[in-house]
Amino acid sequence: MGERSVDLQALRALSPAYAGRNGELTAVLQYVYQSVLLGGCGKEQQAKILIKIAVDEMRHLEKIGTLLVKLGVPPVFTACPPYPVAYYSASNVDYSRPLPQMIAADIRAEKDAIACYTRILDAVQNPDVRAVIEPIREDEERHLAILKELRSSLE
Repeated sequence: MGERSVDLQALRALSPAYAGRNGELTAVLQYVYQSVLLGGCGKEQQAKILIKIAVDEMRHLEKIGTLLVKLGVPPVFTACPPYPVAYYSASNVDYSRPLPQMIAADIRAEKDAIACYTRILDAVQNPDVRAVIEPIREDEERHLAILKELRSSLE
């Protein structure tokens, strides 16, 4: 097979990480929701931690969207780009409360993200894709460590 099969393979691997149920778009929205809620409850320190993670996740969303464009598809917020079906739903966000449940949900999500990016790296040999995904996975590992530390501070 030619270059196109590599692109299709990469597209299929990247799609869940972009706007799938547990993808970067969900992460952005979830961390922003939590940060705003916590800031409104006087938990400014925790709110700042989560909004910083949200900004990282937003960068990941942009980087993966850029990869989708390089693979020849528009970065539509759908579980199966380029097809305009199964559009993203904010019901994917975990609206758990209070703070310990939020952090537990975030830890689960970061573990899922690390596993997703590991699967992508195992499945895709495209060097352009790998060059973007490897540092994203490192960011997710750092987020997991931050969240575990935050969880410990609550105990």
